[in-house]
Amino acid sequence: MARAQGARSQMAAAFETTYGLPPLTGFRRMPFATSTLSETFGLLENELLGYGRDPLAPSEDVVSLDGDIVIPMDTQSFGLWLKATFGEPATTGSGAPYTHTFESGSWELPSLSIETGMPEVPSFAMAAGNKVDTLSFTMQRQGQLQATLALIGQGENVNAATSAGTPTPFELTRFVQKQGNVERDGTRLANVVSAQLTYRNNLDRIETLRNDGKIEGVDPSMAMLTGNIVVRFADKVLLDQAINGEPADFEFSFTRANESLTFAVPRIYLPKPRRTIEGPQGIQATFDWQAAKAADGGPMITATLVNAIESY
Repeated sequence: MARAQGARSQMAAAFETTYGLPPLTGFRRMPFATSTLSETFGLLENELLGYGRDPLAPSEDVVSLDGDIVIPMDTQSFGLWLKATFGEPATTGSGAPYTHTFESGSWELPSLSIETGMPEVPSFAMAAGNKVDTLSFTMQRQGQLQATLALIGQGENVNAATSAGTPTPFELTRFVQKQGNVERDGTRLANVVSAQLTYRNNLDRIETLRNDGKIEGVDPSMAMLTGNIVVRFADKVLLDQAINGEPADFEFSFTRANESLTFAVPRIYLPKPRRTIEGPQGIQATFDWQAAKAADGGPMITATLVNAIESY
């Protein structure tokens, strides 16, 4: 009997036309590092008395489908996740490279069907009605450049054969940490040790009465963008901004050849941090920032992906 191994697992995803209904075609093979996305339900302890000391059988609780997927921040497949996070992009270009612009603030977020396959069992779990709740990543000097997605879905069906057909793969070309750059008001920010960004859709589960125990759907509520910047304490640029209480325009980017990924945040507010001296080594300061929508009413964050994909 074959045993399931992560090395042989597969993931395919496609956008849904109708929420919770997996499409018949259009699936793309998705690279991923780890996944906890799956359907679960709990058991309710039997509370009835009068049948002796040993309890009666428990009852099934409602269905819950959620989990995290860790993905590479690459030049092509990452655009699918950006669309799931922010909504439909505006795409320009008459030929490669194309520029895909994703903006926060959309009231309509697309849903995904995501199939996780373990062919040696065989087991193919099709999770439907998935929407991205949070997207987060960390920029640093070393290590793989990855993003973590938290998703909330409606329900899954487990089959002995794939329902995704033969998914079309993306060309896997990764952005890497050494290509990262942080700018403040158009100028490279020096002495940055690391930077972290988390975007939240703050999805609201619509929990209605149904005969299948599933949720009715998920709706986006107030978005939130937070993060932190860790710097070597070599100047007072960020400290002065924090003390003055004024926002600044930040840009977090990765570039390779004629492909790039940029997160533009026009209004980041910084707190005044604690500066600790822990020994003879260099002193660092951590700024846990918060973002707000642009002063002119524009989006809180704009993600721009330049690549060879014509559309998402």
